[in-house]
Amino acid sequence: MNICTVSFFGHRQIDDVFKIEKQLETLIRELLLTKEYVEFLVGRDGEFDQLVSSTIRRCKRNTRDDNSALVLVLPYATAEYRNNEQSFHEYYDEIEICAASAEKHFKSAHQIRNRSMVDRSDLVIFCVEHNSGGAYQTMQYARKVDANIINLPDATR
Repeated sequence: MNICTVSFFGHRQIDDVFKIEKQLETLIRELLLTKEYVEFLVGRDGEFDQLVSSTIRRCKRNTRDDNSALVLVLPYATAEYRNNEQSFHEYYDEIEICAASAEKHFKSAHQIRNRSMVDRSDLVIFCVEHNSGGAYQTMQYARKVDANIINLPDATR
């Protein structure tokens, strides 16, 4: 099976939620309609991640839900996950604990997880508006390794 892996990274807070959501919807719908199977890799670290997950779930429901998986990739087993494991499994199709970051110091674990997600992705979608923070650092890494990237704020200018 031809699997297209797509990961998402963005700032914890986003300026124009409705515009970004519309762009996400268009991209996700197109992926669902044109790819044999899509693996959507997401985190759970802020407003952008929540927006991505809810948009993917809505697109799967309204467009096609037999050729994709919404995969939560955690840097380590968080207390939130351990305390709410059943609800996490009800919301996400799959949950992974990133092996590369799980044993590292928690302060570096997110960046290690992010790089691991970039390395396994065919497409990386960003919502980076500021030249600082983890999402920005991950975008710099994705550019360095010549990943196929889309930065949503740049796509509208």
